[in-house]
Amino acid sequence: MRKYDAIAIEKLQKGTSIIENNGIPVILKPSPGEERRGYLDPMELSLMGDHWAGRSNGVEPTEMPPMEVLIPIMRENMGFPNYNLNTVEIHTKYEEITDSGNKVGLWRYYPRKSEKNPKRPALVFFHGGGWIGGSVYTVENFCKLIAELADAVVFNVDYSLAPEKPFPNGLNDNYYAVKHVYDHAEAYGIDPEKISVAGDSAGGNYAAAVSLKAKDEGTPKIAMQVLIYPAVTMADAKVEGYEWSEEFFEVSEEHKDIIKSGLLSLGRPSKMEENLFLGAYISNEEDIYHPYVSPMLAESHVGLPKAILAGAEFDGLRVHTEFYAKQLKEAGVDTTCIRYKGMTHAFIDKLGYVPQAEDLCIEIANAIRKL
Repeated sequence: MRKYDAIAIEKLQKGTSIIENNGIPVILKPSPGEERRGYLDPMELSLMGDHWAGRSNGVEPTEMPPMEVLIPIMRENMGFPNYNLNTVEIHTKYEEITDSGNKVGLWRYYPRKSEKNPKRPALVFFHGGGWIGGSVYTVENFCKLIAELADAVVFNVDYSLAPEKPFPNGLNDNYYAVKHVYDHAEAYGIDPEKISVAGDSAGGNYAAAVSLKAKDEGTPKIAMQVLIYPAVTMADAKVEGYEWSEEFFEVSEEHKDIIKSGLLSLGRPSKMEENLFLGAYISNEEDIYHPYVSPMLAESHVGLPKAILAGAEFDGLRVHTEFYAKQLKEAGVDTTCIRYKGMTHAFIDKLGYVPQAEDLCIEIANAIRKL
């Protein structure tokens, strides 16, 4: 079930253009319902009030309730009810692994018709949610659609959340989940040379960090990293050449108040004590500068797996996304960077409501098929 016409997907697939940012090419995906510059996509705009990423409650930091009260509220409000767009039967399996020392749920999805193929590609996905929330269920339909389109086995990791399990718990859960998949590739019927990792927002941070850790450890072998509006630096940590400014966002006068009232807050440099998510995720302020927390700060990005980075035009993390693409490309990594015009943070949560989420599934699946 879709809330848009198939022609919207055709426009997104065929109506792209190339712009340059930070000296690298960025694929600009059009907004099917809005051609003007600086305007939100109409469907995205209509849904914003119902999605956690687009809400602004007007509460000043000094009025915030204590973390133990606030975090359950935030968890409850994360995600968006999306649609299953599969057209073939998808098998769903569940298991629990403990390789990291935590009990971690590992879901996997694959088309029934490909069950006897012993060399399928695989994707291991890490959901978003600011390291403190989010759910495998929010991204389940997104993962299942990629499984169908790529004829792949897609794993969905139910990793530990902060503050109950701070850094490096979630990172280790995700790293060892990928290693588990790699070590048991034959049993899962997948090709160990074609295992990719992916994630959105905090999950994108994990995908980047897991790729760095896998390079450092020499295992598992990762063929591709897919970073969807990833957070790649924390608080006010940065490297030479990196800057963040609202001036980087072209905003129409008509939508200025909506966009600047909260949509650009993610990724904006801040002090650690001002960042609820970060304060819950890391216990030691020095960890801000750890490359597994802030992948932008890694000593070297040479030798990392090929990458797809996808960002939303009106998301503060777009600056992270496109700068990290520059870092990877300059390190010799095969890198593709995509910007979705008119879109905001967490748009993949709205699969079936906005065509951009489905289009990104197509882009990821096509890349997996080419591995």
